[in-house]
This record gives sequence, C-alpha cells and structure tokens, in this order.
Amino acid sequence: MRILKHSILFMLAAGSAMAGKYPVSSANELYRAVEITARDGDTVLIKSGKYAVRNIVISKRLTLLGENFPVLDGGFRNEILTVKSNGVHIEGIQFENVPQTSTIDYAGVKVIESEYVTVKNNRFRNCYFGVYLSATNLSKVIGNDIAGTPKEEQTTGNGIHAWKCDSVFIDHNRVTGHRDGIYFEFVTNSAVKNNYSSRNIRYGLHFMFSHNDTYEYNTFENNGAGVAVMYTRKVTMKHNRFINNWGASAYGLLLKDISESHMEHNLFSSNTVGIYMDGCSRSVLEKNEFSENGIALRLQANCDANTLSDNNFIRNTFNMGTSGNTTYNTISNNYWDNYDGYDLDRDGTGDVPFRPVSLFSVLIERVPQAMMIFRSFTASLLERVEKIIPGITPDRLMDEKPRMKPVKLASFAANKMNV
Repeated sequence: MRILKHSILFMLAAGSAMAGKYPVSSANELYRAVEITARDGDTVLIKSGKYAVRNIVISKRLTLLGENFPVLDGGFRNEILTVKSNGVHIEGIQFENVPQTSTIDYAGVKVIESEYVTVKNNRFRNCYFGVYLSATNLSKVIGNDIAGTPKEEQTTGNGIHAWKCDSVFIDHNRVTGHRDGIYFEFVTNSAVKNNYSSRNIRYGLHFMFSHNDTYEYNTFENNGAGVAVMYTRKVTMKHNRFINNWGASAYGLLLKDISESHMEHNLFSSNTVGIYMDGCSRSVLEKNEFSENGIALRLQANCDANTLSDNNFIRNTFNMGTSGNTTYNTISNNYWDNYDGYDLDRDGTGDVPFRPVSLFSVLIERVPQAMMIFRSFTASLLERVEKIIPGITPDRLMDEKPRMKPVKLASFAANKMNV
C-alpha cells in the first residue's frame, strides 16, 4: 500500500514537472496552443493585447493564464470560450462582446458537463451571459468582475448562470448590468458568498428548485426587482444585505414556496418590501434588521409553521402586511419601534401584545388613495381606535412578547471586497 502511495505521488510530481507552458501573442497561436500543441496539465500564457477570437473550445485539462488582462474579443459573432474538460483553470483574462441570440445562450465562458473547473479573477464586458455553468459540478467562480450593458429583459442574459449543477462555489464576484446577476436552477449543495450584485434589470439573485444551498455575506443593491427565491427547500441565508430595491414589484427578498429554510442576521433596508413571503412553511427568520422599508415584511395567509423572532423593525412605513385574518406562524420577541406598551416587571419584554399589522397597511391594500390621509390626525385617531377594538386588522396576528429595546446585532457594514 505504501509503495502504491509513493508511486502515485511520484507520478503526480513528475507530471507537474513535465507540464509545459506555451506563451502566445496572436489569435492563431492561441488556437494552435489550445487545440493542438498543449497537453493535459499544460499552461497557455496569453500575452497582453487584444485578440479577435471566435469560440475557442477547451477539451483538455489546461490552465489559461492572462498577462495584464489580455482581451479576448468575440466581435459579437459567437461564444468566446467553451470548456468541455475537467480540471480547467481560467484566470486573468478580459472577455468582451458576446452577442445576444434567441436560440443559444452565448457566454464569455461556458462550462459544459465538467468538474473541477475554476474561473477566477477575470473581467467580462458586454457579454450576453458572463459565466455559464451547465451540468457542471465541484467548480468555482471566484473574483470576477462582470459588467453588461442592459437593454431589455428579453435581450439580456445573466451575469453568472448555473443550471443543473452540484457543489459549485460562487465567491467575491461583482456583477452589474444583466438580467439576473446570479441565477441558479436545479443547483444543489452549493454556496454563494461575498458577492456584490447591483443594477441588474430583474433580480440581483434568482434561484429556483435549488436545494441545500447557502448564501452568505452578499450585497444585493438597486436591482429592478430585488432577490427571488422560489420552489426551494433548505436554504440558508446569513449576513446578507438587501438594500435600495425600489419599484412597483420590487422586494428586498421574495420567498415563494420555500420550506425548511433559515434566514439570520440579514439587513433589509430601503426596499419597497423587505421580505415578501408567499406559500412558505417551516422556516426560521431570526436576528434580522428591517429598516426604512415601505413594508418591512409581507406575510401572506398561505404561510404556516414559520418562526419570526428576535428581529428589529425600525423606521419602516409599515412593519407588516398580510392578505388574511388568520395566521399559523409564531411571531415573538421582536423589537417594533412603534410599540407603545409598557414593561412593569422589567423583564425586557412588553406586558401587552403588539399587533404589527396597522389599519392603514390594510386600507391601502384595498383603497390605495387612502395614502393621501396617511399620518394625518384622522389617521392617527383611527389607528388608536383600531388598536383598542380591532375590526379590520387581523386580531390573531400578534407578537405576544415584544421587546422593549432593539436586539443587539453585529454591524451590517459591507465587506470591502464586495462593494
């Protein structure tokens, strides 16, 4: 067994020592190196400059390394790089000018049915799709700067797109100007961390049917419709920032048919709706902060068995909205800045339950014109009466133990690497 182990180590060391390096300074040399000259384990060193290329296909285990960000220009004719091999490493290259088509999802870098592929520290400019992973596992997309020129939703692709993948790692990327900044569909056991996704036409992050995934330390800012999570179970979202997502149909975070998930220590600030929950069950939202949103949290009546606890609700126009009169969720130990109850036993929680759905949040749903008298003396008087004798607001939706002081949470300052 020891002899076999030493033999394997010797073969790996010998292979590494024999690996070749092929400097190229023209498009023809690049094609020749990738398709003919270079072998498994070799490195193709692309010298600084501009290369007019058209769909380079990598079918060997190669490293493509750019020197001072050489530009691979697709000329709006075709895909630039297609990877069809395991163990490929692509770093330090600028990909630009990939065309939009109605039948094929052209990308700056497309990886097809491969494993252990790394796309690292590259730049993408004016690419229909930036990085596209298709049926690809155990791969990484790290430290890329992906910027598009958005037109219409139908003619703009996604910055980072993953379909039918497992165990992929998306980390420290900056994505702007696409349809969806990061898009997952049928992607499992994967992680999205430390990314900055902003000014995308639709969603900063959009994923569907993607189970057992983790999203941490990301910033999603100023996107057309915020972030959407749909038809998924066992999602973990921690330490993310959902900020400045405004519009008629914009949310900090849209949760549609989500179950068995955990959202903790996220910031929802300056969104039309902080979180919109529809058809969600058996999930936990705790230690999040909702500040300066139109509606902090909209909890639809078809949500059940969810737990909302130890969250801060501060300076929102409305703290909560709902579509029904009953609730089957647990709401407890949250801080509501408009709670005016008392704490006679000084245990830190109010002695009177708090009903977070206000009269006007219900009225405006039914009669939008009622917003004209919001914050007037009449509105304040009606709110007081409604609190004493609930007639319109759901009387069973309440926080039985509202906090008297905000929950102490760690700073939500942005990671310098993702802004």
